[in-house]
Amino acid sequence: MINFVRKTEIHKGWSGDRKFCAVDRDGNKYLLRISPIEKADRKKAEYAMAKEVASLGIPMCSPVDFWVCEDGVYSVYSWIDGEDARDALPFCTDAELYAYGAEAGRIQRILHSIPAPKDLPDWEERYNKKLDTKLEKYRSCPLKYEKGDLLVKFVDSNRHLLANRPLTYQHGDYHVGNMMIGKDKKLYIIDFFDRNDFGDPWEDIKPITWDVAVSPVFAKGRIDGYFDRKIPQNFWSLLALYVTAGILSSLPWAIPFGDGEVEIMRKLAADVLDWYDDMSCVVPKWYRTDFN
Repeated sequence: MINFVRKTEIHKGWSGDRKFCAVDRDGNKYLLRISPIEKADRKKAEYAMAKEVASLGIPMCSPVDFWVCEDGVYSVYSWIDGEDARDALPFCTDAELYAYGAEAGRIQRILHSIPAPKDLPDWEERYNKKLDTKLEKYRSCPLKYEKGDLLVKFVDSNRHLLANRPLTYQHGDYHVGNMMIGKDKKLYIIDFFDRNDFGDPWEDIKPITWDVAVSPVFAKGRIDGYFDRKIPQNFWSLLALYVTAGILSSLPWAIPFGDGEVEIMRKLAADVLDWYDDMSCVVPKWYRTDFN
């Protein structure tokens, strides 16, 4: 158990954990997460998963210590000195953006080398149940997207793509909002374990929609880095399916958070329809664009 002499709370992210920049007696900084005691088993499993991920050499907040007290569950990780990627990337050149994106893609490919447990349900059956729920929530939602029927039709007509998909570890929220550019100018991945899961590795690429909003060049680099520029023929159709399904479920999700979140999702839906030429082309416009 590390004795901290100073803690500064971090008010970022959607996690239910309290997060701190904690400093020990020698002036070393750490990321401290304090979780409710009822999450002890889950947090213990997350910490064990963090150790497995870190063993692959992933640039991340590496696990340092873990303990449980009456007042909560304490997880300690190494501290990354740097800047949020979404704040740093707009000041990069196109060459730097593409290089960072390619590195993010290579890192994600390494993450997906972790196999899923063998007793998981079939992906096609499991994800089709999710699609049924997403579509039902959208159809019963009091608000609708302009041209939302095109999104619904695309999802319904592409369910067959879910057959025979592999299962691997998933970060669960892999995008620039969960990346940092360190003072050493290297890319780091953060906020693992709040949404991690096991499933189709290509579904884990779906949050790239948020990357495109920051830098299409970075997003293009991510795809090229992940596949080493050898993109399988069926990838784009599956990505479009996952992106479209995510957009449909985002509108009913946003309503309780107010008009601001709703408008963000409306804009994203309009952007997605533009990328895919109203769902008539599965290779998105931001990838088809030559940035040289």
